[in-house]
Amino acid sequence: VQLQASGGGLVQAGGSLRLSCTASGRASSGYSMGWFRQAPGKERDFVAAIRSSGGSTSTSYAGPVKGRFSVSRDNAKDTVYLQMNSLKPEDTAVYYCAAVPKYLITSMLWSTQSYDYWGQGTLVTVSS
Repeated sequence: VQLQASGGGLVQAGGSLRLSCTASGRASSGYSMGWFRQAPGKERDFVAAIRSSGGSTSTSYAGPVKGRFSVSRDNAKDTVYLQMNSLKPEDTAVYYCAAVPKYLITSMLWSTQSYDYWGQGTLVTVSS
């Protein structure tokens, strides 16, 4: 599975961006998909994730982005989106999408070690 992240850029504080992560190579709705971010000199942190089971979909968000970011997926396009609203300078980071071919329990969604596949990252810069 190859993941291609896109949609990053420069935006002013309070603005919005939508990131996309397109999967190729037999990715399916059975995959758990995550978004992480890494600011300069810092560790890669969990941002949001989405997983599906039995026809239902659930999401999880990190505290700092809850209420501002929204993750969704379009299975027909093998694409996961991260809608980012009310952006803050502290949201500045390289954003990575990740995938694993199974349903993850919530606590595992938050760990980089739970994912098998990673995209190349897309830079988001929020100016004050």
